[in-house]
Amino acid sequence: MYQKEGLPQYVDFPEPTVQNSDEVLVSVKAVAIKHFDKGRASGKHYSSDAPATDGRVIGGDGVCLLEDGTRVYGMGVSGMLAEKATIHKGRIVKLPEGLDDATAAALPNAVIGAAMGLRFKADIQPGDVVLINGATGFTGRVAVQIAKHYGAKKVIVTGRNQQSLNDLLALGADEIVSVVQDDEAFKAQLKAIHTQTPIGVIIDYLWGQTAEMILACLKGDGSFTNRVRYVSIGSMTGDLIQLSAANLRSMDIQLTGSGLGAWSKQQVGQLFTEILPGMFRLAAESKLKVETTTVKLADIAELWNLDVPDGRRLVVTI
Repeated sequence: MYQKEGLPQYVDFPEPTVQNSDEVLVSVKAVAIKHFDKGRASGKHYSSDAPATDGRVIGGDGVCLLEDGTRVYGMGVSGMLAEKATIHKGRIVKLPEGLDDATAAALPNAVIGAAMGLRFKADIQPGDVVLINGATGFTGRVAVQIAKHYGAKKVIVTGRNQQSLNDLLALGADEIVSVVQDDEAFKAQLKAIHTQTPIGVIIDYLWGQTAEMILACLKGDGSFTNRVRYVSIGSMTGDLIQLSAANLRSMDIQLTGSGLGAWSKQQVGQLFTEILPGMFRLAAESKLKVETTTVKLADIAELWNLDVPDGRRLVVTI
């Protein structure tokens, strides 16, 4: 349970009850803790309200068991970080054999961010050159692999941690660009890449200053330009940027975002019937790789602010 003071507490909480025919009661097995969950719990995410003064059960999705024992991924109606939860009947995906609970719990949030952005906002096509800004985190690593799965000819990645950038090469990245280098060096490297292999898709988890520099590198000079689809998924380094009107006029650019409220009902339906089932199968076949750090629910208060290594996801098992 998350309390207003800011740290979750492991306490007894009333078992949720099914409110209508669109819900089902489940036994929870594993829940991944994301920045999204922490933001919603504290009321800081744009999709959430202020935290309840008397506490709330946190966690928006997870791995659970239906009454007949079927193991599924589900999105919660009630909070998921508990022994029992209610989930939406229409937002369930049966999990394949061979896929462990921790991986199954950790994967969906990253898939939703990357796949929905690549498929529906960027309209990725085989042969596209893709830049992933801020790829060293868990979601960025998944995005690299999904971009390759969707047929990207080349994937360029940016990030701060050099070892994590090097690790991305083993996951399918073709070129790495450090954001630790000075601004002029960053822009020079990116301009050289764009000149040689024009970037067509940008998936951005950082926003802020790096987004400004990337857009400056893409600005046209009055000649014909290639089409660029720029998709904002996160804002880890700043929520606001300065955008030159010359960027919009000098190039064929589509600037959009991918997140809650940005997708159609049909696209969300495809997420559960097509995208997530396909990605779960890839993970079960070891064709989509993620790393997790698992903890027990009883220890959540002490581990809420655990420093999880770069590129891993914290998963609570129940």
